[in-house]
Amino acid sequence: MGEKQNQPFQLSFNPCLKVDFQGSRVTPDGGLLLVRELDERMGLSALIAQNIMDDRRGKNTQLPLPDLLRQSIYSRLAGYEDVNDAERLSQDPTFRLIGSEKIWVRGAALPSRLHWFETEVLSQDENLEGLSRINRELIAKAEAVDSPQRVVLDMDSTEIPVYGEQEHSAYNGHFESTCYHPLLLFNGEGDCLEAKLRPGNVHSAEDWEEVLLPEIARQQELGREVVFRADAAFAKPEIYEALEERGVKYAIRIPANDSLERDIAELLTRPVGRPSDTPIVWYKGFLYQAASWKTARRVVAKVEFHVGELFPRLGFVVTNLETPSRAVVRFYNKRGTAEQWIKEGKQAVKMTRLSCHRFRSNQCGWR
Repeated sequence: MGEKQNQPFQLSFNPCLKVDFQGSRVTPDGGLLLVRELDERMGLSALIAQNIMDDRRGKNTQLPLPDLLRQSIYSRLAGYEDVNDAERLSQDPTFRLIGSEKIWVRGAALPSRLHWFETEVLSQDENLEGLSRINRELIAKAEAVDSPQRVVLDMDSTEIPVYGEQEHSAYNGHFESTCYHPLLLFNGEGDCLEAKLRPGNVHSAEDWEEVLLPEIARQQELGREVVFRADAAFAKPEIYEALEERGVKYAIRIPANDSLERDIAELLTRPVGRPSDTPIVWYKGFLYQAASWKTARRVVAKVEFHVGELFPRLGFVVTNLETPSRAVVRFYNKRGTAEQWIKEGKQAVKMTRLSCHRFRSNQCGWR
């Protein structure tokens, strides 16, 4: 007992087991090797070369650009949201093996090099656009495996609280916090097609056309039918008109008002008799034209009576879908899944960790 063991030794009670002490070769992140195999088969290295501009000179080129980008991405996938974690990860076996042969021996990038790469190299305009193209091309490769004929797009905004004096941070009255207010676009499979970081005080629908219209054009060029869903923050006549001009079906919630409630007045009276233990739900479709609309559009109303509640719950969806009213509401309600994908991004990959002072540097971390 206590003697130094330089070689693995077998256990007497079970000869199939061996004990070996190799702490420097142990890693808790071996699962990243499978992700690395996936990105190799999807051609990430070629996409990086095509879309990320490398203007580094001299000693700054010691670490290849794909290695730096992979280290930045994979560290977040593994739950290391702080660049300071690179101090330990630089010698981690997994992070050395996922890169090129250059870092197998010397190790991955240290915090100072990785921070410089993310805030100075990736934050250039060309490279920010290149990151978006890489993301979209990778999704396109996945879509090609099982090419759908109908694509559902969900748009939503969210809150990213900030601490300190980050550039373009602002107080948002809806979220009641000082924050950034990014805009995101998802497909029906949960893939984030586009993400735009915005100042905290912009409207939820700000820059919708920059994010949404290029994706619609892309999908329609592939011959796919496009359907769009969004909450009441996107209930804007210019959005309806843009979608109708492009032949896109949509289901967008609109806020309740007196005019809408008058159109469903016959549904607002509580049913006579003993209240049901289960909610009573009624649907109605009708034509409605708001003062700011150039034409009348179909609106679907949902009225719910719940036990113990004095007034019914109301919901209105404006749509150009031709399906029955109940089907329209059920289709719209699936939009809530996008909110779960946002929550997944916040909790799983810490996409809210935007601690740089410069807005441009935070854009890079966001993308």
